[in-house]
Amino acid sequence: MHRNELDYLLASMLDAQKDVSDLNLTVDKQPQVESAGQLQPVTLEPPIERLTPFQTEMLALNLINNSRRLTEDLLKTGSCDCSHAVAGKARFRVNIFSQRGNYSIVLRKLNTRIPTMQELRLPDLFRQVAQEKTGLVLVTGATGSGKSTTLAALLNEVNETKSIHVITLEDPVEFVHPQRKATFNQREMGTDFNNFATGLRAALRQAPKVILVGEMRDRETVEIGLSAAETGHLVLSTLHTIDAGQTINRVLGMFDQEEQKQVRLRLADTLRWVISQRLAPRVGGGRIALLEIMGSNVRTRDSVTYGESEGKTFYEIIEASNTFGWRTFDQACLEAYEQGLITEESALIYCSKRGPTSRAIDNVKKKRGESTTSLSNLQLKKEEEAHPAPPPTPRNLKLK
Repeated sequence: MHRNELDYLLASMLDAQKDVSDLNLTVDKQPQVESAGQLQPVTLEPPIERLTPFQTEMLALNLINNSRRLTEDLLKTGSCDCSHAVAGKARFRVNIFSQRGNYSIVLRKLNTRIPTMQELRLPDLFRQVAQEKTGLVLVTGATGSGKSTTLAALLNEVNETKSIHVITLEDPVEFVHPQRKATFNQREMGTDFNNFATGLRAALRQAPKVILVGEMRDRETVEIGLSAAETGHLVLSTLHTIDAGQTINRVLGMFDQEEQKQVRLRLADTLRWVISQRLAPRVGGGRIALLEIMGSNVRTRDSVTYGESEGKTFYEIIEASNTFGWRTFDQACLEAYEQGLITEESALIYCSKRGPTSRAIDNVKKKRGESTTSLSNLQLKKEEEAHPAPPPTPRNLKLK
């Protein structure tokens, strides 16, 4: 297979559906694209009913493009990450991995246009995040929940408002930021540096004010990130966690038990914001980002330092700070439901605590004059039906 044949295949898959986010190439399956969170088969010309092991291997080799590092990663670890561009169409973040002796490929489409906070409908509180001078900002969520897009919007705000040096360490570079007010240097793992820890250590000597680390993958990266935040840098990064409490526990879990007390103190001093995301189906099509937002105050620093306790859980702290713009997933789901952006079913699926959210939705329905139950036409039984008379007793019965 030649490069132009590969690009033709990828371009055809992109054109098969509207708003394609991922391309999926798996042995014994038709080529598939993901749109609005659902995988859809793609009919190509000439048709491919089922991909063979040979076909996926040829596709993988073309994407690796004779890179020794990527080939070694694939053979040693069973997977590798790279990027690929189809001229005039799109750029992709590529993951090639082995499964049952065959190779599968997932290509995540990267947006070439930088999103703004207004376009993403991010809360006004995000402007405060973009104005931070030092500390650690973590954007968390599952794979594909929009973490990179949110960070790109934050960096775009920095680019529009501050004359500073920004270093990004990514795997691969997703959004290419233009040189506007800020000066951007975007480095790609494998091409410009070996791993995040090495790139982050080098970034401290490159005089940046803001450092974006693609992902806090290991203890060494977290430790250097904390050091950077302590020495006057604003460090932005991501973690694969579902909410603020799990984020704190994940960071602490990367360190030994005897180190955790010191790490808690450092984290309490440097952590500025934890923003967690979940993508829910939007009414009318598409998806909407539901956000849990936790900032830094005396209560959060106390809970990070000494751990959560009754009345001092991160959930309760966020819930009590709603007037400052903080929000739990439950509050985000309820707000989106009230605005008609998501259904009741989606609100109950993507919230953190189903009981309180369900009761809050019932209250919204009552205000609208809607029914809060699917049961109808309930009537009290008549007294005779509720208490039927005993059956008549047979008379003149003789025992044998």
